[in-house]
Amino acid sequence: MWKHARTTLLAALTILLVSASAWAMTLEEAARKVARDYNARVLSAKTITVDGRRVHEIRIVTKDGTVQTVRIPATG
Repeated sequence: MWKHARTTLLAALTILLVSASAWAMTLEEAARKVARDYNARVLSAKTITVDGRRVHEIRIVTKDGTVQTVRIPATG
């Protein structure tokens, strides 16, 4: 009985870990998404930690010359 429970628990944990990593967004993906969504050019992109959470910080310049900073969660 314990062997079956342990196997089931390990399978569930594996599924959770794979699911979480599938929702994670890389810095490159975040930069592309922001450039597309804002119709802008990326000036810089970096991953920072805010309140213990990883965040992609993307600095862009829009077509009208406005510089903005957009933050996207690094994990989902």
